[in-house]
Amino acid sequence: MSRQLADLPQTTAWLLFGLFGFVASGQVRVPDRAPKPVSQGEQGKQRSEIHFDPATGTVQIKLLVQDPNGNFIPNIRRENFAVYENGVRVKDVMVDVEHASVSLIFLIEHGGRYQALNKEISEEVSRAGRQLMDVLKRGDKVAIWKYADKPQQLADFSDTPETLAEVFNALPAPEVSEANLYDAVVAVSDRMRSMQGRKAIILASSGVDTFSKATFEDALKAVRASNTPIYVLNLGPALRDIGDLASTPGAARRIDWKRAESELQEIAKTSGGRMYAPRTTLDLAAAYDDIMENLRIRYVITYKTPTDAALNARRTVRVELVDPKTGGPLQITDESGRTIRATVIVQDSYTPSTASGG
Repeated sequence: MSRQLADLPQTTAWLLFGLFGFVASGQVRVPDRAPKPVSQGEQGKQRSEIHFDPATGTVQIKLLVQDPNGNFIPNIRRENFAVYENGVRVKDVMVDVEHASVSLIFLIEHGGRYQALNKEISEEVSRAGRQLMDVLKRGDKVAIWKYADKPQQLADFSDTPETLAEVFNALPAPEVSEANLYDAVVAVSDRMRSMQGRKAIILASSGVDTFSKATFEDALKAVRASNTPIYVLNLGPALRDIGDLASTPGAARRIDWKRAESELQEIAKTSGGRMYAPRTTLDLAAAYDDIMENLRIRYVITYKTPTDAALNARRTVRVELVDPKTGGPLQITDESGRTIRATVIVQDSYTPSTASGG
């Protein structure tokens, strides 16, 4: 190996330990994680993928294995996966780990009715945007949108990293305007609807909506149709703290923060994303690491289908984690010896004719 494990991102190092066999197949050990999730509130339904190649009869499943806090569980080896199709145990299963490139829309709030808070919002989203640029990988694509009275695209997926970074350095001071969150969510969700591959929207917002033409239900409907997870950076806590400490308490207290937070949480949950509520945007490393891990990394299982059935017939799928020595459930512990409960997230069926893109 040309690089030391210590020089690699943490998740990559964990995966290399598992893939190169530094754990016993009968028991998996994973690094300690924080006792509480980085995100806040209930996470949305996570998405897996199933693809079928009719020419070879090959099935490819991209799934997640997570602990109770939604963290990816590394180090699980090929022999630990038991795959069943239509109730039949599949033989000769291949397992790999995918780190996918991503396509992101970064949607930022940039203006509202309260001039005293607008400057603070602009500074918060600029910091958040610059830190996002630091976690992008080669092959990632990002478009930047802002919204106040209407959504506006500032940079497209084809723009260079230098152009993207300059957007956050050149944001003008926000004007007093409406803050039409619902309209913006509908616009970017529609934009992402036809996007292929691993994709997401990162929304940096206070959650306040003042005069959208769309309703909150319209926004949720667009989110469902888009099939795009939304990772929310809830700026409400940071703005409340700033308002309490600075000369803007009147503006901050006139906002229904409870409703704003509740709606942001519902947007994230409905989309299959997560919400983060940092007290400050000075350091978003933990939130961005969690977002990118959740979005990029999947176990990839490949096998020849054992089912001899019509291509338009639905086939069930089940994946279990097992100890190959005993046939019982796989035991997973962290470095401290605590048992980790794992959840395999995979859709329960597929139809070959649609999973092949036909």
